[in-house]
Amino acid sequence: MIRLCPWLLPAGLLLPMAAAAQPIDMSGGGPVEVTARGQFEWRQNEQEVIATVDCRAVRGDVTVLADRMVAHYRKKGTGPGAAGGAANAKPAAPAQPSDAATDAENGGNEVYRLDAEGHVRILTPTDEAVGDKAVYDIDQAVLVMTGHAMRLTTPQDVMTARDSMEYWSQLHMSVGRGDAVVVTDDGRRIAADVLVAYSIPPDQQQAARATPAAAAPPPAAAVQGKQADPLLAASGKLKRVEAFGNVDVRTQVDTVRGDRGVYVPETGISRIVGHVRITHGDDQMNGPAADVNMKTGIAHLISDPTQRVEGLLMPANTQPPAAGAAAPAKPAAPAGTAPAGKAAP
Repeated sequence: MIRLCPWLLPAGLLLPMAAAAQPIDMSGGGPVEVTARGQFEWRQNEQEVIATVDCRAVRGDVTVLADRMVAHYRKKGTGPGAAGGAANAKPAAPAQPSDAATDAENGGNEVYRLDAEGHVRILTPTDEAVGDKAVYDIDQAVLVMTGHAMRLTTPQDVMTARDSMEYWSQLHMSVGRGDAVVVTDDGRRIAADVLVAYSIPPDQQQAARATPAAAAPPPAAAVQGKQADPLLAASGKLKRVEAFGNVDVRTQVDTVRGDRGVYVPETGISRIVGHVRITHGDDQMNGPAADVNMKTGIAHLISDPTQRVEGLLMPANTQPPAAGAAAPAKPAAPAGTAPAGKAAP
């Protein structure tokens, strides 16, 4: 195993402490420690450090695993937030091997992006992201994943997507694009072309827990005499899910489809709007909007002054008789009625 020692790194891999870290947030938390079973390549002209084979990058509570990693660094003061921006910065002369330790000591460089490729897994004590490729923008604290079988798992829900997944840690927002699906830990499911999930920051959850008991009920775990899971408390709680395009919400008995939707886990209600179709077995109801109670599984159509709700209800016995089955007997003619073609006496 090769270990990337801090004193042999471009100084950018020793980033200064920033704001308190959120789940899957590498924008702060001390130095980055990178190890690999292959080799390291320092491309000074391109300002890149490349690690290969069974790579691991650790910063604070965040661990990144991949087959290959590329750390992009720059001179401090030339980033987007610097005066004049990177466009006005003068190019630095290529560093000499003997300057590496000096750069590290002086802190003259900083990493602004980390790329991971091949069997990527990003882990925290509470969350896990999986994909083929990941790009982490340290300036924006944004993770973008692409590839096959992408998945973001938290204690409250699992998000999957086909095209890409984004994690905006400072905005506490996750985005799935392309056949995106969110399944909560209690089995509730919402799917769409694009899903945007917002979570409540842990510090806001702690503030809510500090509210007097008269104003806020105690957690269910406390009611049952159990201690709350500290890892669960450290992860952002799912606050809201917004769905765009081909929205599909499923309950125990109904399937609700529409153009757009919003789901609030605290209430368990999903509001679906635009060409809404509720399917219950063979029955279907159409309307402009619907409310779906994900807790009870009951869906309600909402009418609009300019649009009537519609329903197609299939009778219980609509199947034709099986082949060879005896035809039902004709009812007997009432007394005093003559057969056809004969006159009554």
